[in-house]
Amino acid sequence: MTEAEKIIKSLQLQPHPEGGFFKETYRSQGTINVDSLGEDFSEKRNYSTCIYFLLTSDNFSAFHRIKQDEIWHFYKGSPIKLHVISEEGIYKKIIIGNNLERGELPQYVVKAKQYFAAEVININDFTLVGCTVAPGFDFNDFELPKRNQLVSKFPQYQSEINRLTNH
Repeated sequence: MTEAEKIIKSLQLQPHPEGGFFKETYRSQGTINVDSLGEDFSEKRNYSTCIYFLLTSDNFSAFHRIKQDEIWHFYKGSPIKLHVISEEGIYKKIIIGNNLERGELPQYVVKAKQYFAAEVININDFTLVGCTVAPGFDFNDFELPKRNQLVSKFPQYQSEINRLTNH
């Protein structure tokens, strides 16, 4: 059994729709009313949620977006490359890891409504991170666009989009 398989079993991670494996570890008891969240939300949200998220070099987290900010926290394994495209079409690559001397960041905030994808940098490796979402995550806020939708919106990033989408 590989180290990634041991972590998946130990933390009881399940497959995630965008790729990789996850488990929700925290959902606040308190909620926020929709009036304070704006028109993007149709119902109450928890203050915050948190998950474990594991990727292997055999898969990736496909381009998607949510309506909230999402904070990525590095825990273990290979550094991870996060690809972010803002609504205005600004593309960034962020390396999340623990080697500060190489410019890796142990945590990074993806702003609400930005498209993002992630991949493990090292071959035959895995990455274990945590993701904190505020207001709390709900699958009603999750958008996994089709490849052609993203390419038509951001044709200048076609190669990244083709590589980091499933359909």
